[in-house]
Amino acid sequence: MTNQVDQFNAYRSKMNEKILTENNKVIKRIFNLDTNAFTEGALDKKTKELLGLVASVVLRCDDCVRYHLESSYSQGVTKDQIMETLSIGTLIGGSIVIPHLRRAYEYWEALEEKSVTVGSDQ
Repeated sequence: MTNQVDQFNAYRSKMNEKILTENNKVIKRIFNLDTNAFTEGALDKKTKELLGLVASVVLRCDDCVRYHLESSYSQGVTKDQIMETLSIGTLIGGSIVIPHLRRAYEYWEALEEKSVTVGSDQ
């Protein structure tokens, strides 16, 4: 059974590929800007991902939250760090973001579960 992490990544990859085959300079530049904004700079990647996560929670973008959770996970962010970050996003965003907090927590658990499953397959 494919878990939600695999489903999210497959859909995201498929649609990004389709969108980027269109010859739209603005969309291509936005994608490029997004990629470059999260590279190492005065702030490290981990910090930038956590900032992206807070902004995504506040803006209530579940796909964005998932993306930044996964990127944070790959950067070695701990569950405690994620919980602090999500708490800031919830504080700033207010009670309306609590459903997004729930889905974020569930997705983080799926990332941890996938990591354990992948590790046990080797």
